[in-house]
Amino acid sequence: FWKQRMKEFLTFLVKNLVNHPDDVSVEEKIDSTGYILLELKVNPEDIGLIIGKAGKVIKSLRNLVKVKAIVEQKRVNITLIEN
Repeated sequence: FWKQRMKEFLTFLVKNLVNHPDDVSVEEKIDSTGYILLELKVNPEDIGLIIGKAGKVIKSLRNLVKVKAIVEQKRVNITLIEN
């Protein structure tokens, strides 16, 4: 149940940052160490917006999601997947 909320939170944040919000998708997977991996896919034109200058935007997104995960006592990471 918590994964769905985390996924929705990330989707909401990203859709409000990009020029093509309909192309945003987030998949969730669990890796061998128990981390929840949120795989973020965006339109190729929006990758620069998500990465940001010197990676600041993606780092901020990761920090926001990690804070939410800490509150829920979970471990999570975001991976940006190129289409």
